[in-house]
Amino acid sequence: MRRLAIAAGAALLLVLGAGIAAVVYRNHEDASHRGSSTVEFNSTQVSKPAAHAAKEKIVWPTYGYDGARLRVGPVATLAPPYRTAWVAGGRSLLEFPPSIAYDRLFLVNAGGTVLAFSTKDGDRAWDYPTHRCAASTPAIGDYHHGTVYVTLLNRRPCKKSPKDGLVIALSAGTRELRWSRTIGPSESSPLLIGNTLYVGDWLGDVYAMKASTGAPIWKFKAGGAVKGAIAVSGNRLFVGAYDGHVYALDATTGRKIWRASGDARLFGGHGTFYSTPAVAYDRVYIGSTDGKVYSFGERTGKRRWSTRTGGYVYGSPAVWNDRVYVGSYDHYFYAFDAATGAVDWKFKANGPISGAATIVNGVVYFATLKGRTYGLDATSGRRVWSFPDGRYSPVVSDAKKIYLLGYASIYGLVPKRR
Repeated sequence: MRRLAIAAGAALLLVLGAGIAAVVYRNHEDASHRGSSTVEFNSTQVSKPAAHAAKEKIVWPTYGYDGARLRVGPVATLAPPYRTAWVAGGRSLLEFPPSIAYDRLFLVNAGGTVLAFSTKDGDRAWDYPTHRCAASTPAIGDYHHGTVYVTLLNRRPCKKSPKDGLVIALSAGTRELRWSRTIGPSESSPLLIGNTLYVGDWLGDVYAMKASTGAPIWKFKAGGAVKGAIAVSGNRLFVGAYDGHVYALDATTGRKIWRASGDARLFGGHGTFYSTPAVAYDRVYIGSTDGKVYSFGERTGKRRWSTRTGGYVYGSPAVWNDRVYVGSYDHYFYAFDAATGAVDWKFKANGPISGAATIVNGVVYFATLKGRTYGLDATSGRRVWSFPDGRYSPVVSDAKKIYLLGYASIYGLVPKRR
């Protein structure tokens, strides 16, 4: 009996210990860190979207609209509800949104075919098969009357290979291949600044190359795969990696300026960064697979806040009017105070949110993995519209239409007449 009592007591202690450990672990992992509006925060330091002009040829040049990746579309009067003016596409997954230039939408599907559609009627202007997998948005530049820059993954059937990725440059008008450069597999949407193109790859390399020829300028080695796109502010580049760090690099030389980490886990390690950073207010904002959204000081790399959601954060933040907008795998879409990280509002969607959001005319658009796109009032979080298609990053726009990316189709939407 005494031995049984001792054994029972030991078992009870183990159960209690495990319970206490679980509570400690959960409290540690769920901990958020509130920020300050008086430390490394400048509410006037943000790039402003431009108004559309009839003479503009490049309307939406890159993933996230601008180099800071703020995901706020150009000034326009577009507002829901919408009707479908045309539908285009095919059977292959469309994961990343198009760029807009020369009255065309330029995108690459998951099967590696680069596509150009007319913004007027959705007619296919051309396609360029690469026979590779792809998961990125092209960048558009005006070199040689229009050039489309695309990053690509492995050759199909897309099995992982050490160095089997490409960066290619195509004529926007004729699809002619202007140059091609082999790198590691890449789903890092290109960043074009002047005549310099910046991309990352699965090998952890960040490249600067001449946009006119693809010739190398410099290369930086991160500690893990670089899957998100690179953001820029001034002469600094910002990129997250799968080693759990965010890097700031000198855009001219590739020199590391600082390296920041997500919050440490109780038993070691950090979450990884698939999310593309957004840069505003002297801060860098990024989501992590540890379920948190982070704000780092742009100049110092110091963590200024971190706020926990209930699931992975793969999406890239949008930044507008002192708020940071991003969805989580916990089915909620969040608006955070950009200075402190406090949750201003959150909206319960119908499924996990993997892709990034876009803000057009005060409405924030995002999609869920359950196949629905939502439009919310970006100030209040009130739902103002929804659409029965969409999976990842659903919306870009010009002055006339909203272009919504469904699973395999792209829709040209115009406001309904009231």
